[in-house]
Amino acid sequence: MPAPKRTDPDDFFARLESHQRAHLEELRRISLSFAPEVAEELRWNTPAYIRDGENMWMLQAFGKHCSLRFTPDFFTPMRDEVTAAGYDSGAGFLKLPYDREIPEDLCRRLIAARLAPQ
Repeated sequence: MPAPKRTDPDDFFARLESHQRAHLEELRRISLSFAPEVAEELRWNTPAYIRDGENMWMLQAFGKHCSLRFTPDFFTPMRDEVTAAGYDSGAGFLKLPYDREIPEDLCRRLIAARLAPQ
């Protein structure tokens, strides 16, 4: 069953389940630390971080993990670093289980690389 439609990022965070909240709020804090270069918007019913109208990364909440999601083109070359740090990944995303701490340094490196001039 799809998640209920959210009205804005604050509504997304307000409706998180208790086991999701700490991780997603930490990812939000990290993401917003890159403002004013990026703005937080709701896209596809999830928080997205936008620069000049372009989606730079998104946050996703699932039952047992959350994800920091980038485009697959950007993320593919970064997967070795993610694997070396001991985290699972997929096509464009870093999988962050709720029973492990958020790897803040890794998340910041990925975001900074995404924001770097291409």
